[in-house]
Amino acid sequence: MCKVVNYKSCFDIIGPIMVGPSSSHTAGALAIGNVAYKLFKGLPKKVVVRYYESFAETHKGHGTDYAIISGVLGFAADDPRVPKAIEIAKSKGIDITFIEEKDDSPIGHPNTADVYLEDETHSIRTIGISVGGGIIEVKHIEMDGFSFDLQGTLPVCLAITKRKDFKPIMLHFFAKYNVKVNMAKHFEADGKYLYEFDLDSPLPTAGKEELSHIDDQANIILL
Repeated sequence: MCKVVNYKSCFDIIGPIMVGPSSSHTAGALAIGNVAYKLFKGLPKKVVVRYYESFAETHKGHGTDYAIISGVLGFAADDPRVPKAIEIAKSKGIDITFIEEKDDSPIGHPNTADVYLEDETHSIRTIGISVGGGIIEVKHIEMDGFSFDLQGTLPVCLAITKRKDFKPIMLHFFAKYNVKVNMAKHFEADGKYLYEFDLDSPLPTAGKEELSHIDDQANIILL
């Protein structure tokens, strides 16, 4: 079977500027951890990372552990603190567990990480894969009473709100910045709505700034 990966530029293939050693096992792992960080919106008290297949076999030697924790802490891929991320996290009182799963990846990819974060008030879980060159796909998210699968490709914008009419507001917002929405879905749980918008391109800086101003109407997360 031929697996197609959609790279947008030559830099996607070469990989990002980063602390190594591996674009897929280090930079990609950091990006998965950073998704968890954005979903959690803060530092957790507990982190549990479950590795599958190649990640389970090589995570210690390829820097995957400190890479994922760097992402959880909100570090950039080229941050010089990346190799010390586990020590930094523990100094902040964060409990960290890495688990090497023996079963095949539940989503059929060798570079799979299942990341769970929690504190006294809330928890999130996300499953991501590193497809090479520092590029990731997010396949599953659990947060705020919702559990849902994603197509995988980023960028994705999530909005959790009690407003049933929030979808057209967001579609108008993306159109304003000429960002195409490839797919829009919504989920309902406990009187709340989660809207998922799969975007064709990243929001420009001005769009990100405006997005922060409507955050009082919804919990908005740009991945």
